[in-house]
Amino acid sequence: MITNQNYLPSAGRYDTMLYQRCGKSGLKLPIISLGLWHNFGGVTVYENSRMMVRKAFDLGITHFDLANNYGPPPGSAEENFGRILKADFLNYRDEMIISTKAGYNMWPGPYGDWGSKKYLVASLDQSLKRLGLDYVDIFYHHRPDPETPLEETMSALDLIVRQGKALYIGLSNYKPDEAKKAIKILKELGSPCVIHQPSYSMFNRWIEAELLDLLEENGVGCIAFSPLAKGILTDRYLNGIPADSRAASSSIFLQPEDITEEKLVKIRRLDELAKSRGQSLAQLALAWVLRRGRVTSALIGASKVSQIEDCVGVINRLEFSDEELNLIEDILK
Repeated sequence: MITNQNYLPSAGRYDTMLYQRCGKSGLKLPIISLGLWHNFGGVTVYENSRMMVRKAFDLGITHFDLANNYGPPPGSAEENFGRILKADFLNYRDEMIISTKAGYNMWPGPYGDWGSKKYLVASLDQSLKRLGLDYVDIFYHHRPDPETPLEETMSALDLIVRQGKALYIGLSNYKPDEAKKAIKILKELGSPCVIHQPSYSMFNRWIEAELLDLLEENGVGCIAFSPLAKGILTDRYLNGIPADSRAASSSIFLQPEDITEEKLVKIRRLDELAKSRGQSLAQLALAWVLRRGRVTSALIGASKVSQIEDCVGVINRLEFSDEELNLIEDILK
């Protein structure tokens, strides 16, 4: 239980964290960012969520990533984060990058999903109320809309920036052809896309084929979500599926059948490599995602403070030898 209401962040919070420029923008992000997809909603213990946000900030994590539907229930992660901001971070708002998104189902009827101007503008207004903020730093369209004209969706994002409700525009879950069109429209509108948020990990490498090149060519940053493959690339499942793990719960995002014997063989070999480098498996996986500087930031989730501390420890060993990279490729084949 947190009893000290007068939170003072660590004076050395910027001493060890590394920050990378987001594409060709003026924005810099920590190489590790904290996502509030799980474990920050209304069904979780508020004080644990609050401790994790405090610890993240103490460790130099300045970027906190949300979406309108994060919880559960939807909206509750933004509400809880708003409570935490009001309790602990009113004096530190200008040191934080806060992002949110809209694009998935949020409320009943034809205006609570996808990518219409009506939905995006209304959703961000709701998000700002839940967060207790006048603006967010980054506002993402969460997924492409196959029916709404892309020009309408992008013009809504442009409008939101011009209204002062967001400083930067981002895209998430856009495939290369979709992203290319969206980036072009936003550039022509005068509110360029600053960041793209795709899924990316050792077990999910789809962005390597085209998307990373596209983002680099257009000066767009990249923040990878699920860099630990929903927890599989940690020591959590090295010896099977723990009873208190996500895979053993009713979560629809990670099922026991996702953790195959083939994957277990790979993560055990990767764990051996991590140990030889003086790292945890999670740190190895994060360093790999961040290799070569093509990914601006790795977006982690957490259910306890110790997981955040472990992930931030990646800063102690980011480089790989060619031999190590070749070994990882051999393991992942």
